[in-house]
Amino acid sequence: MFDDVAERYDLTNDVLSLGQDRVWRKEVARAVDARPAQKVLDLAAGTATSSLPFARTGAYVVPCDFSLGMLRVGKKNHPWLPLTAGDATKLPFKDDTFDAVTISFGLRNVQSTGIDTALRELYRVTKPGGRVVICEFSHPTWSPLRTVYTEYLMRALPPVARAVSSNPEAYVYLAESIRAWPDQPALAERLTEAGWSKVAWRNLTGGIVALHRGFKQS
Repeated sequence: MFDDVAERYDLTNDVLSLGQDRVWRKEVARAVDARPAQKVLDLAAGTATSSLPFARTGAYVVPCDFSLGMLRVGKKNHPWLPLTAGDATKLPFKDDTFDAVTISFGLRNVQSTGIDTALRELYRVTKPGGRVVICEFSHPTWSPLRTVYTEYLMRALPPVARAVSSNPEAYVYLAESIRAWPDQPALAERLTEAGWSKVAWRNLTGGIVALHRGFKQS
């Protein structure tokens, strides 16, 4: 499915989010706080657009994605980045490799039975004292906004996707997966159960997106 949307993936995201994806990416970069010479894993990196802010800090960033189609587009656009094919539930990296691991809008697309496995895998490849940042669609905290947002997902998003995406049916699935995703406290609990400590979250755009963060004990 993601192979089919790769060519126009970044444009489609920009249109469907009304440009908010750029704001969310900046907040992710701020939360990850990558430093020169640190190693950062950007999981579900897609075409590697999300990896660029980390690379600009001087960190060594590894964009990793399950979709070969996405990686091909990413390699064409950013040939200097070490794009890597990988499954979130069985990451192709050694234990304690990365100073920071992050995944944006990708954990939701792991099979439901594998989400907790993916959280444990992220923990495994993180160095002691390292951190995780997860950016994912969530549940608006203000009831009127939640109602408007749900209506947008199910009614407006599909026709907009048909106009700009190479595979609009994929975005119908995405709308449904967003509605079924756990709320902010539920995801925080799953992070804690996977071993992460000091887990906290911050809402963006009224809770349409939530930024979760945790640490691996030294």
